[in-house]
Amino acid sequence: MYATMTSPVQVSPFTIQVPDRVLSDLRARIRSTRWPPGAPGAEWGQGTDFEYLKHLLGYWADGFDWRAQERELNRFKHFRVEIDGVAIHFVHERARQGSGVPIILTHGWPSAFTELLPLVPLLTEPDAHGIDGPAFDLVIPSLPGYGFSGRPARANYRSVAALWHRLMRELGYERYGAGGGDFGAGVTTLMALDEPQPVIGIHLSNLELSPWTGEGSRPLSSAERAYLAQRQRWDASERGYSSIQSTKPQTLAYALNDSPAGLAAWILEKWRSWADTKGSLERRFSRDFLLTLVTLYWVTETITTSM
Repeated sequence: MYATMTSPVQVSPFTIQVPDRVLSDLRARIRSTRWPPGAPGAEWGQGTDFEYLKHLLGYWADGFDWRAQERELNRFKHFRVEIDGVAIHFVHERARQGSGVPIILTHGWPSAFTELLPLVPLLTEPDAHGIDGPAFDLVIPSLPGYGFSGRPARANYRSVAALWHRLMRELGYERYGAGGGDFGAGVTTLMALDEPQPVIGIHLSNLELSPWTGEGSRPLSSAERAYLAQRQRWDASERGYSSIQSTKPQTLAYALNDSPAGLAAWILEKWRSWADTKGSLERRFSRDFLLTLVTLYWVTETITTSM
């Protein structure tokens, strides 16, 4: 049985409505950005490209329409519920016809629930999009410390996995699937490992696997050696952020929570490097998509608690 749809906790409808004063302050801060000197010819080689960011922030201040994006986001069914003292924001969209297969989808960092919203029509109404497969009931939460969810003192894969199981039970689902990427992949994995009985199956968009190289390990294959070498190169060039965020996140937070330019630069450089952009962010993502994400971090002041 997939769902009974009864809940002993209070699940409340939620509408995104950012105060005008917050948006006015954001635009004023963007316009008063104190720009550092750009490194000649560096482009993206030393971080976020100076000319690209300056152009994008001009649009953010004077062209980007948050209210239009807000209306689009509010087309989906948003809710909040408090579970074990943690306020959880989530989108809950049911299959358009019949009984859907329940699945909970979890985003990662530096992302948000917004990344997963394009899946809603495809999974809740697959027939309408030429997809031969089952329809789903989708639960898309904001991780604790992100977006419109609460900010617990500490959250890890295991604690969030337990929260998600409780959320699905409170929504009346007895059996369900789970999917996620980045931090969401860790949460999804532990949902299946720690409490496998209700989990139909999981989908992970990334796996961090390494062959055992300790005592008693077998000789590595050429493919395994190539993989480890490639990962070492990637870590050397792309994982600097992690060293900072895992050791001194509060020091970084002062800058990112105070400067829209700094926040956008920190987030968008990762999206360009980690996604299939072929070196061009806007080849893969629209400016409005990217700025909706960054604005969400800004207006909720959650870059600190997300790191």
